[in-house]
Amino acid sequence: QVELVEFGGELVQTGGSLRLSCVASGLTFSNYAMSWSRQAPGKEREFVAAISRSGRRINYADSVKGRFTISRDNAKNTVFLQMYSLNPEDTAVYYCGAERSGSVYVTLADVDYWGQGTHVTVSS
Repeated sequence: QVELVEFGGELVQTGGSLRLSCVASGLTFSNYAMSWSRQAPGKEREFVAAISRSGRRINYADSVKGRFTISRDNAKNTVFLQMYSLNPEDTAVYYCGAERSGSVYVTLADVDYWGQGTHVTVSS
């Protein structure tokens, strides 16, 4: 049974930073590209970042480029999202996903497995 579990979401102040993690089990982690997406209240889920199987290739949404960093530790079956300079527009439930295609240029429909999400709230 494949399971992705996110950790780290919490309430932070505008301008603050936060590090999210997602631990995967039930799959061969290094065979999957990993991604982060988010869903704000009343909005559709949107792509945030993706990282290739080796970690060599990375893709970011324009809205987070320069502020967020995605990374992975294949030995720990974990993908991270380091977030800096947070603002209220970043408030959302953040989900990690696993994609067997291995591409970092994916749509949400390409995600094979999703985590349950972790809630990030940025206060103004």
